[in-house]
Amino acid sequence: MREETFVARGTERWERTDVLLERAGIRRLAPDDVVELGLLYRRLTSDLAYAQGRGFDPNLIGYVNSLVVRGHAYIYAGELESGRARLVSFFTTVFPAEFRRSWLPIALCALLFTLTTVVSFAIVRHDPSAAYALVPGEIPKVEKSLHDSNFAVERGDAPQMSALIITNNIRVSVMAFAGGMTLGALTVWAIYFNGLDFGSIGALFANAGFGYDFFATVAPHGVIELTAIQVAGGGGLLLAAGILVPGRLRRRVALTRNARRAGVLMLGVCAMLVVAGTIEGFFSPLRLSPEIRLAFGAVTAVALIAYFGFAGRAQAKSLRAF
Repeated sequence: MREETFVARGTERWERTDVLLERAGIRRLAPDDVVELGLLYRRLTSDLAYAQGRGFDPNLIGYVNSLVVRGHAYIYAGELESGRARLVSFFTTVFPAEFRRSWLPIALCALLFTLTTVVSFAIVRHDPSAAYALVPGEIPKVEKSLHDSNFAVERGDAPQMSALIITNNIRVSVMAFAGGMTLGALTVWAIYFNGLDFGSIGALFANAGFGYDFFATVAPHGVIELTAIQVAGGGGLLLAAGILVPGRLRRRVALTRNARRAGVLMLGVCAMLVVAGTIEGFFSPLRLSPEIRLAFGAVTAVALIAYFGFAGRAQAKSLRAF
């Protein structure tokens, strides 16, 4: 069977499976729906094996496989998971597995951010007045803090500072995520401006003699925070890809699939930003030495690499076998 024929025959069945799985996630299915889902699931596993055996479009295989994985949780689960169990499963398996699956759009955002940061840092380091052209809105805030190695943050202001930071970073991340619906244009802009902002401000502190301490102060929360923003941007690019490059799938189906994947990334991003904001609000004001702050940042970097690199690998591998 040709791939076009395979897709034409299977699309309606796959979409019906998706509808039943969505309904099952909200409330219990009616008995007739349970029987129908079971029959559809058996066809779905056959479809997946056929598509894999014929080497069809990877996007198509990924879509069918995602339905199989979701269906497996309902077909073979002895009982519905508790809210706590689902939460644990999300952070130990679902989120890190989706991060690895979505590595390419996330890496593209990280590359754009890194290049923009390096270039803007070099420009402002060479010519400080360039900051007025690159990030004019940040200059007044930076000038108030240039005399202080910890950005003039007092311990008593920690709760308010933490809430403010979390809110701001969620705003940036939501912009990068939702920008996918502008075909990725707003996502690219959000990541670009974030790198421009970070590089320019870092150069201003370096020019004032606080460069080492600036990066030491950013390190404890910045590794998690900046990673979260790139992940949100990756989610935005996934949304754009569902519209621009649906592959063999209908554009609506591709967008729905990618939106679900991007939603997983965004839920994880929100949790990461809460952690980053808490660290920035409560750890940074402690006035610890730069070496301790850099060491703390290094620990968070290693923890993130271990988490995204290895968490849930065994569980995800077992699910892909179905």
